[in-house]
Amino acid sequence: MKRMISALLALVLLFALAACGNKTETAAEAVSFTVIVTDLEGKETSFEYTSSAATVGEVLVAEGLVVGHEADYGLYIDAVNGIAADWDKDQTYWAFYIDGEYATTGISDTPIAADTTYGLTLTKG
Repeated sequence: MKRMISALLALVLLFALAACGNKTETAAEAVSFTVIVTDLEGKETSFEYTSSAATVGEVLVAEGLVVGHEADYGLYIDAVNGIAADWDKDQTYWAFYIDGEYATTGISDTPIAADTTYGLTLTKG
């Protein structure tokens, strides 16, 4: 009986190890998306990106479109496309949109979705 249990356990372990050995990490697929930057006067500038990065923020910071600092809720955007926002100075901030809807996540927590339009709009008060 003990031999049978030992053989069964060995078989289970063999299958478990084989299953683990067949897993391969695949690179994330590159996806394309659009970012529309809108200044206080309503002027829009569009940017197209293709990336396999995990989040929108990761791409926009790496590409130099966004400059920010880490805050309690992720990346706080200080400037976009060279245009600064300063709440303490003039009550302006960068609002983040996903397909025209106000985002409920910040750019550092928003996964990239293919064929999505993200918006960054300089907003006063």
